[in-house]
Amino acid sequence: MDTKTQTELEAAAFRQLLAHLQTHTEVQNIDLMNLADFCRNCLAKWYLAAAEEQGVEMDYETARTYVYGMPYSEWKTQFQLKATAEQMALFESKKASKAQA
Repeated sequence: MDTKTQTELEAAAFRQLLAHLQTHTEVQNIDLMNLADFCRNCLAKWYLAAAEEQGVEMDYETARTYVYGMPYSEWKTQFQLKATAEQMALFESKKASKAQA
């Protein structure tokens, strides 16, 4: 497979991932972090880093709007739930494990 085709396929898969996450707003970022070690904010940071590598001017809020499909503040108000004590405990334990590694 040539590089152009590979890039197009990767871009299509990324767009599908974003569409899936934008549709499944019940999936909380804390759950993504605890299960997969990334969340929507991570995707926005990776998107921003890629833009910067290409010399594309962008800020973090613009990247988050792209990933969330709306301004983050709006998404947070509409869909973000308060993390449970169990979710936070798991998150903190995984963070501590990474720091020790």
